[in-house]
Amino acid sequence: MNNYEYIIACLPVLDSAECADGRSIDADALMADIRSQCSDRDLEILDFLCKGFDNGSLGEEFYLQALRHSNRFIREYFAYDLDVRNTKVEFLNTALGRPAGQDIVLPERLEEQIFDGREDVDAVLCMDDILARERGIDELMWRRIDEITSLDIFDLDLILGFAAKLKIADRWLKLDETTGREMFRRIVDGIRQTYDNKKKNI
Repeated sequence: MNNYEYIIACLPVLDSAECADGRSIDADALMADIRSQCSDRDLEILDFLCKGFDNGSLGEEFYLQALRHSNRFIREYFAYDLDVRNTKVEFLNTALGRPAGQDIVLPERLEEQIFDGREDVDAVLCMDDILARERGIDELMWRRIDEITSLDIFDLDLILGFAAKLKIADRWLKLDETTGREMFRRIVDGIRQTYDNKKKNI
């Protein structure tokens, strides 16, 4: 069985100088460090999560697997991710005059449900600045990660949440360096605060 507390305690491996200079951060090395401490079963789940950040993998079959996955974080994160994705597509369909429902992903045999966060996503999509819209969507994803893991204490879901944030931050480091550095700082600060808070609840 994995020592999740030890893994989480070791996550904030960046020092203050690295946090101030996002270019010094190696997200791949951080992921490799996490992977080296996981069991084979946990690695399968982590790999599935990472697959969800590859646009080429996102389709009906992937979401069908995600929404039926044995891991709670995977199910809840990608359920939200799918709702956000479909809301974005609906927005584009309207803006571009395309047929309603075009490119919407609704896995077969899964009942369509009302998306409670639609207003938040719509508000972001109405922003004029494209970069601001992209950041706004990722902020919503970041917030959802915090919501999913809020009650987790030293378990795999907390590690998956860190990995998902790391993927988001690494993307922004390449897209917009200032935003990427800020997100990495938030990860480091958040993990240490999370570790301290979880210890108090044991």
